[in-house]
Amino acid sequence: DGSWPARTSSILDYRPASASMLSSRSWPFIAAALAVASAFEAKPMRLKNLRREASWPAFYSKVESRVLAHPIVKANDYTKWFAGGKITEGEARDLVIQFSVFSNLFLEAQLAKVINAASLDEMREGKEILANELGVVFNNRHGRNVARARDPHPIADGLDHELVATEGTVEGGIFHFKAGHYEWLLDVGDRLGIDFEHMGKRRHGCPSTLHFCDALRVLYGSEDAETALAASFAVENWAAAGFWDELVEGWKGFNAARDERVPIGFWTHHAAIEAQHADHTMDELKEVYMAGRITDEDAFLMHCDEILDSIKVFWDGLQARRLGLDMPLPKVDYSVGGRGYKHANAPFGGVVREGHGKDNS
Repeated sequence: DGSWPARTSSILDYRPASASMLSSRSWPFIAAALAVASAFEAKPMRLKNLRREASWPAFYSKVESRVLAHPIVKANDYTKWFAGGKITEGEARDLVIQFSVFSNLFLEAQLAKVINAASLDEMREGKEILANELGVVFNNRHGRNVARARDPHPIADGLDHELVATEGTVEGGIFHFKAGHYEWLLDVGDRLGIDFEHMGKRRHGCPSTLHFCDALRVLYGSEDAETALAASFAVENWAAAGFWDELVEGWKGFNAARDERVPIGFWTHHAAIEAQHADHTMDELKEVYMAGRITDEDAFLMHCDEILDSIKVFWDGLQARRLGLDMPLPKVDYSVGGRGYKHANAPFGGVVREGHGKDNS
């Protein structure tokens, strides 16, 4: 019949067995009751939103003091030196080899992020990054003019900018081997006398590089949604902090002093992408915060510190290698099985192709 069911959890669950059992006079009263019930059920959600809105400024202040003020976000001693352009070929090779290891192993971390995504939308966002890294060109299917953050530098940029886009979606995009980001680094290595077999493999990484790559796998690709969120936010802020621009300036200076210039498209492309993202990282964090996805603020900030510390180890390691200093000691061991990196003894500057020429140092 049309009576209230015995186990109704809410007035909103009520459905009459037959509309004919209710008179037309009853409907206004039922509608009013439903409206009142709906308002009561919506009230807790509104209160939660108000509480989050009220607590956001304090959380934002913590983020500013912990993440935006982290040493590797505020300043990068290695890239600041590199921007001067006074780089030997050996120093250039060392950066390219270690960066190739990071670039290649980043694919593992990004795949883990896709696999461990907390929602379908996040899985798709992860696939956008992964597919583009592998060589699927962003599809600008709406036909709008996509403006680059900066024009390619006329000195040996090395990319087909009619092919490589910095905006759009991989859905409907076309795969090209030469659009794979790692292949751009291979082009740089080739010009510096580094063959394919001496780039990008784990065995070519020094301890500080492998520590960073493993931290990405553990934190950025974490199964724990809040850990992965924190790592993503911290990585975005590091990437948007300007180190790409400093590397671009350094490569320009390096090329200006050489007869045989190296392609720098890998660096200019990433600088352009991050210039577009830089203004959105805090808005995206607030969106996540207001959705209630950050339940432990202290843990979130701790994980931000962890990934930023590992990034600093990476750059400090490059600095130590060029200066002949001891490698920096990481605070946490992320190595597979806790085995550490005693086996990682990649020579400075890597292995140079026979007959390539003399080092410019």
